[in-house]
Amino acid sequence: MQKKTAITALVPPELIFACNSEPFDVNNVIPGSKKYPRNKLCAWTAIWQEMLSKREIDIDSLIVVAGGDCHNALVDGQKVAMSGIPTHFFFYPFDGDPDYLESQLYKLSDFLGNVGSPEKPGQIRELKKLGQKIDKKRADGKISAGDAFRIMISFSDLMGNLDKFKEVISSTKERKIDLKNRVALIGVPPIFHDFHDVARALGLAVVFDELPFEFIRHSGNDIPGIARDYCNYTFARPLDFRIKFLQEELEKRKVDGIIHYTQFACHHMLEDEIMRSNLDYPMLTIQGDLPGNTPEQIKLRLEAFRELLERS
Repeated sequence: MQKKTAITALVPPELIFACNSEPFDVNNVIPGSKKYPRNKLCAWTAIWQEMLSKREIDIDSLIVVAGGDCHNALVDGQKVAMSGIPTHFFFYPFDGDPDYLESQLYKLSDFLGNVGSPEKPGQIRELKKLGQKIDKKRADGKISAGDAFRIMISFSDLMGNLDKFKEVISSTKERKIDLKNRVALIGVPPIFHDFHDVARALGLAVVFDELPFEFIRHSGNDIPGIARDYCNYTFARPLDFRIKFLQEELEKRKVDGIIHYTQFACHHMLEDEIMRSNLDYPMLTIQGDLPGNTPEQIKLRLEAFRELLERS
């Protein structure tokens, strides 16, 4: 029986599948969970920590991205490890050194039991090409932002089953979407499960999701190849590297404005001033805390932002 490996942030699924394990991104269950943790800084990490420690999610092991895009995960991951779940701490190189990342991937391979299905990364590469087509169709007004987001966010773990995920991608229906008020959503994904649909209903067309786009643009057929590609994972790199990448992608998509989502008690909140100084677009910064529906206050701010874009 295939083992299930939980991940707390982006860990190359190519390697997890190649090691005959099934990745499970614990973040993807949180927006619809309606869970309210007893002790928290960030609700994202506190919720998965409680769910894993209490065995509410059935997994065989856990990979914590302790060096990269989430600092709170380091402590909450140790709490899970102390509950008895086999846990591995994975570190991205801040300077993008592919040799360092390669060494991390070999350690991860040892933790997972070593590569047993070397053909899996190639299969995932083909699925990611489909994901890139989904992203382009969304930017061209052929797929709704909500439908595109739900597929792209699932590329973190490919739903744990490559065949099933391919069927989900193939079942996505095209339709004509009004792309007036084109906006980019940067930062971590909103903790509100209906955010993209709400934005669309309020007249804002999300044509770019920063973090899910990272899930579809990296690949590799073996550990050295995966290391060379994933070392440019922007959330684990310096801000100037990430901003330069954003500037290029936002220009490609001809966005009219930016929504910067920040999570309460997340270090990424501190990046807002820098983003505003370096990205020359109208920007709305919103902050979320607990999962659920998009709050009415944020809906009012989205509506006001749409009016601002229309006036300009």
